[in-house]
Amino acid sequence: MAIQTINPATGKIEKIFDEYPTEKVQSIIEKAHETFLNWREVPITERKKLMNRTAEILKEKRNHYGEIITREMGKPIKQASAEVEKCAWVCEYYAENAEQFLQREKVKTDASESYIEFDPIGVVLAVMPWNFPFWQVFRFAVPALMAGNVGLLKHASNVPMCALAIEEIFHTAGFPKHTFSTLLIGSKIVGEIINHPYVKAVTLTGSEPAGKQIAKLSGANLKKTVLELGGSDPFVVLEDANIDHAVSTAVTARLINNGQSCIAAKRFIVVEKIYDKFKDKFVEKMENVAVGDPMDEKTELGPIAREDLMYELDAQVKKSVEMGAKVLTGGKVLEATGYYYAPTILSELHKGMPAYNEEIFGPVASLIKAKDENDAVNIANDSNFGLGASLWTNDLNKAKKLAAKIESGNVFINGMVKSDPRLPFGGVKNSGYGRELSHYGIKEFVNIKTVWVK
Repeated sequence: MAIQTINPATGKIEKIFDEYPTEKVQSIIEKAHETFLNWREVPITERKKLMNRTAEILKEKRNHYGEIITREMGKPIKQASAEVEKCAWVCEYYAENAEQFLQREKVKTDASESYIEFDPIGVVLAVMPWNFPFWQVFRFAVPALMAGNVGLLKHASNVPMCALAIEEIFHTAGFPKHTFSTLLIGSKIVGEIINHPYVKAVTLTGSEPAGKQIAKLSGANLKKTVLELGGSDPFVVLEDANIDHAVSTAVTARLINNGQSCIAAKRFIVVEKIYDKFKDKFVEKMENVAVGDPMDEKTELGPIAREDLMYELDAQVKKSVEMGAKVLTGGKVLEATGYYYAPTILSELHKGMPAYNEEIFGPVASLIKAKDENDAVNIANDSNFGLGASLWTNDLNKAKKLAAKIESGNVFINGMVKSDPRLPFGGVKNSGYGRELSHYGIKEFVNIKTVWVK
């Protein structure tokens, strides 16, 4: 089977790769395990040097790698280059902090000495999505490698050039060849890889159905998983919020990555006292967004990553409208070469509509009116997802109290939800479990071992 790069801005095939045969995959797994047996003994000071070199390569070639990202999944080139820069940041962060995070923790007990140490577990399989094709991989790989593990990457099939580029970056930086390996494969043999005795854990960023399947396969093998799944993030605006700032951020938060982000704001919940004012400003700004060629630095919104995803998005919008939703702007596939969808705002939404209940992966905002702040929180929690949320108000004491009531892994007050190497990242409910980043992330795939000495 061939794996293809199709440029979503043109709809044309740019490159074709042969899928790795099963024998090659098995060989890579075995070599990864052999490499791990040596890599776990490498001093963390040496790993630090290699990771800092990785950061240097990313910064030196940020534009080159940014262009690969844009060609494969269509995000605006400025955002793609910024994604590469962010990957350098996570490399530098763990190079600086991993040794401290993994230090032995002494505990006073009835023993003469007792402590907790953090040992690497081995080969970690990552099943990664196309929407942040560098960042999602680096935020798994960097802490895993710094902890002494080795990584296998099964990337999304529409970003093979990104997958191979990431492997090349680690090797160029000086990491031993099989500390990080890309597997150019489809999804059919992922189960076989999880079954392999050398694979000790699995991390997935992706859809809810994919997460359930990976959890089922891993559970049958008693292997640890971290799942970062979908989101339908609420963007809650209270009556004392700075409306202009909230609206400006709302547009960015909905359209970032062409609207294809798990933590993009999707449900805009506005209290009724300011609802009309917010709505008018929101529509005006969405209608002025620059849609176009993602390689043009002036472009704010590029194409949907794949043709099938564009039509799935359109079907969700049409079904919502059939059920009574109102299109305030957009709501259609654009007549253009490539997979472009108009910046869209839907209102008059209720439970049962796709735009109310489902994750909408594209430039479509769901605008929902709330009676008051308590109703707004209830609407925010009326979702199967719980990844991120943002809350807009000038009353910070109230905001902190309301934040405690919102069911999500992240709450940002007067700011757009984003991932940050210094903060744990992950969700609750159907948005998954486990955490990436910060000191919590590096400890997900280690053996937290108690040592008791008499």
